[in-house]
Amino acid sequence: MVSITLPMVGRLAKLSLDHFYISTRTILSSRTRNNLMLGNDYQKNKFSTEAKKADEGSSAPPVDQLTENEAKLKSELELLSAELSEMKERFSDLDDKYKRALADRENLRVRLTKQIEEARTFGILGFCKDLIAVADTLSKATESVPKDQLTESNQHLKNLYEGLILSEAELHKVFTKHGLISLNPLDEKFNPQDHESLFQQEVQGKTPGTVVVVSKIGYKLHDKLVRPAQVGVAKG
Repeated sequence: MVSITLPMVGRLAKLSLDHFYISTRTILSSRTRNNLMLGNDYQKNKFSTEAKKADEGSSAPPVDQLTENEAKLKSELELLSAELSEMKERFSDLDDKYKRALADRENLRVRLTKQIEEARTFGILGFCKDLIAVADTLSKATESVPKDQLTESNQHLKNLYEGLILSEAELHKVFTKHGLISLNPLDEKFNPQDHESLFQQEVQGKTPGTVVVVSKIGYKLHDKLVRPAQVGVAKG
């Protein structure tokens, strides 16, 4: 076994200190080198940023160029404003035309509807006139029957008369159903719009201008005169 003497301990201690000193110096040298590298990078970045800013500053447009751009923008805004005003006027004009077209269409619809109703109503006017002639014939037939012969002993004549009365009544029901109204203005004031005066005569107790005789009944179809009532009027 090797014995350790004091001189050996001293040499070991010295070697340890030397090793510690060398390691410490190496570490410090490495850190210093890294710091120097970081400092160089920082300076490079700083100089690069400042150079970039200088370049940007040198490329900035002058004041007069900005003024020119502002003038151009102002001109474009004025042009757009004028176009907007023109579009508003055109829109107002088109809106007015559209409303007029709607009103014209509504008026046309109302007018056509009225014409259709009138055509439907008065389309049977000719047919009504033919039926009126039949009604006149029935009326004359009933008036021509001698009333004093309508007895039980003359049953055939009585039955014929009653049949004529019923036929005339049914015909007038059909007239009323379809808006054909008879005008029998006896004892009414003469109306030149609905009556046709055939003659005038003095009648005691009658006011002048009063209808005293109805020669032929008049007719109206939905307020439209089909035939005026032919009458005799009392004169003063």
